[in-house]
Parts: sequence; structure tokens; C-alpha cells
Amino acid sequence: MPSEEVVSQRLINLERHLEQENPVLLSAVQSFRELDKVAHAMGLLPTGESYATQIPWWPLISVLGTFSSGKSTFINHYLGQKVQRTGNQAVDDRFTVICYSRAATTQALPGVALDADPRFPLYRISSSINQVASGEGARIDAYLQLKACPSEVLRGKILIDSPGFDADKQRTATLRIVDHIIDLSDLVLVFFDARHPEPGAMRDTLHHLVGKTIHRADPGKFMFILNQIDMTAREDNPEDVVAAWQRALGEEGLTAGRFYTIYCPEAASPIEEPALRRRYESKRDTDLAEIHGRMHSVEVERAYRIVGALDKTANDIGEGAAPILTQALSRWRRRVLTADAILLAIVGVMFLFWSIGAGHWQGLTYDPPWYTVLEQVSWGPKALFGILAGLALAAHFGIRRLATKGLVDWVRLRAAASNVEGNLAGAFAYNTTPWRTVLAATPAGWGPEARRRVEQVLQNCDAYVQTLNDRFTNPSGSESPFGPQG
Repeated sequence: MPSEEVVSQRLINLERHLEQENPVLLSAVQSFRELDKVAHAMGLLPTGESYATQIPWWPLISVLGTFSSGKSTFINHYLGQKVQRTGNQAVDDRFTVICYSRAATTQALPGVALDADPRFPLYRISSSINQVASGEGARIDAYLQLKACPSEVLRGKILIDSPGFDADKQRTATLRIVDHIIDLSDLVLVFFDARHPEPGAMRDTLHHLVGKTIHRADPGKFMFILNQIDMTAREDNPEDVVAAWQRALGEEGLTAGRFYTIYCPEAASPIEEPALRRRYESKRDTDLAEIHGRMHSVEVERAYRIVGALDKTANDIGEGAAPILTQALSRWRRRVLTADAILLAIVGVMFLFWSIGAGHWQGLTYDPPWYTVLEQVSWGPKALFGILAGLALAAHFGIRRLATKGLVDWVRLRAAASNVEGNLAGAFAYNTTPWRTVLAATPAGWGPEARRRVEQVLQNCDAYVQTLNDRFTNPSGSESPFGPQG
């Protein structure tokens, strides 16, 4: 875990960069700092970590798809130089993160360069790989590589090229990376091969890449691309091919959206008939222009993504973690107090029987089976009571530990069902440590001041979105984006 000084320096460096590039996001970093204070006090976030370092701040475009769907050829065309190997067969089985470099030539670096650097996406992805495939995280270089490329279109953004895959044949670890990349990305280009017009053979791939999309909160970041459409020129049936793929997507539940039909000019098959060639080129150029336009403006989507992540984090704390922890503590308190009451009753009865048997109650005698042992020891009432009280106290803390263990899985399940991120199980354990009173009704660190901080961040998120809207929209057409003010 990085030290508090290291994380603080990272945030300072990030703020210096954003001060010139995007003041709105600079304010977002400061809002993340406010949430860090609350999360540290609640035990949701370990000391020395920050929510701001858990998300990529660079605009991120991912290119996913099936084998031989032309992803690498598209990337080379976009970059204006041959960075990725191309071919009809699988030529690379690793995820490639491509970023800008001032060097004259492209430089390839091993996967550890990504796994160990928090400035890049896929930071610490090895631990996620280990969760689904034990030991595979140590082979990070077999899954990832970093390429630095002197292409001007890459300035200020990062591109990820995925290996082609069919979900039913691929390792679980690779699919975990795919899901992680989709979550991080501002724009996701999903490529399919128009040379194989029957999508049925790729049903599992469609389900993984498309089926989950309809349940996401950000489906607009997906662009479905039918590549190498020039291969349909001989039969002149691009509409039939597109319709087949659209039906396949519809069967996965995706009824909205459309396919972009493109092909790379440098790798195109010749189309001899002039009118047909012009029709294909016109459609290709129109769709390529729209795709490139989205890629060029990905910085805008990045800004909204980060504000959205800030908003979700604040809601996760205020409307997710705090209520779940409050409910868990209520259950824990009832279990502990009920067990304590039973334990105290047993101790009281034992002490009463001893006192009666010792003759402290005139006219009453009682010899429980265990009294014959106790009467051999010269204990007074205070000594015996002290011993029983000590045993009861030790039993009380044992009960607390057992109650905590019994509710940890419940906390995890509630967090997963509510889609609340964060270490709620750790926060719950933090709330049940011996120095926390069992009578506490609210989670540690959660009170009026913490609630005020979270609510202020949520209000700031609305203000950030409005500021971004003012930068990128102008509904009225006036000098002030939303008309006369005041």
C-alpha cells in the first residue's frame, strides 16, 4: 500500500496538470479529497489511499472485438503509422495500451509498466487476475504490454487494443480484464467482421460484449462497428449483412443503436465498378468521420465520466455504505446485548446460589452440585463476584467477535446487491473493535459533519455538470450559453 505522503504527492501532481488543462476536474480532485476524509474516518478507505487515485484521469478509448475483425488495422490507420501487427490470424494475444511519446519510434514495454504505475489504466490489475485465476497475476507480462507512439492524435488520450477473443474459449482472467477495461473506458469501439455475415458462431462473444451493455448506466459510450464491409461489394449486399448482425444484437436485448460500416482504405479490396465504389467509399468516409469525431472529443466524455464517478462515490457513502453499516450495527448490537443478557442472568443465578449456600440468606440453604467444590476455597463474595465478572467480560468480547464474523457475509451481500463499492466489510469490522461501545447507534466517522461533507460534494457535482454544459453547449445561441442571466 502506498504511503500517505506518496498519495498526497500524486494528487498534488494531478492538480498541477489539471490546473491548466481542465479547472472543472481540478475542483473534482478537491471534492474527492473531501470524500477521502469521510471514508478514512468510517474505515471505508485505508489511510494512505484516495478515491481520486482509483480512477483513470486520462481519456480512455478501448477497441474490442473478435479475431480478425480488423481492430489493429483500424488503429494503425487512425494513428497514421504501423504500431500494431495485422493479419488474418490472431497475431497478438495481449492487451496493448498505447499512449503518446515524444520519441521518434514506437517503444514496447512489458506489462509490469502498467500494473505498477497508478497513472495508467489497469493499475494493480494483477490482483484482480489472481482473484479469478490464482497465480496468473504473476504472469502479467503475458496479458499486457505498453506501447509509446509519436502519433499526434494520441496527445492527451490513451488507446487500448484487446486481443480478439471468443468468450467461450477464452480464459477467465482475460475476460476479467475485458470487463475492467469496459468499466474504465470513456469510449468503447466493438468490432465485428463483415466477412463472416453469420453471427451465430460468435453467440458467446456477442453475449459478453453486448448482453451486458443494456444493463449499464453508460450505454452511450459503445459504438458497434462492422468492419471490412468492402468484402460485400461483390454481392452488393451490405444491407443484408448489417441486418443479420442487427438481428443478432437484438436477440441479446440491444434494440437501439446502429452499426457503423467501415473498411480501411489501405487494406481494401478493389471495387471495379465506379458507381458502386463511390457508394461504398461515401458510406465508409461518413462513418469513419463520425467514429474519429467521437475519438477526438473523448476528453469531453472523460470529464463527464469523472464527475459521474465522483457523484457515485458520494452516493455510495451517503446512501449506500452509511445505511448498510447502520443496519449491520443494529443487528450486531441486538445479538451482542441478547447474548450479554443471557450471560449476565447465568452469572447472577450462579452468584445467588453460591450466596444462599454460603449462608448469606438467613433461613435459606441450597447446595448446588458445584458448591462442594467452591466451599473448599476461601473466597468471599467480592472475590467470587470479581472472578465471575471477569469471566463475563471476556465472554462479552468473545461474543462481539462471533457476532461480527456472523454478519460480515451479510454486509458483503448487501453491498453487492446495492452495487455499493468500497470495503464495507472492513468498515464494519472497524466499527466493532473492542474500543467501540456496543451502544453506538451510528457508524464511526458518520455524523452531521460527515453528512454535510457528502451533501456538499453532491451539490458540487451538479455545479460541475452545469459548468461542463456551459462549455460544450449553447441552446439559446446567445453569447451567454443559457441566455440573459439575472
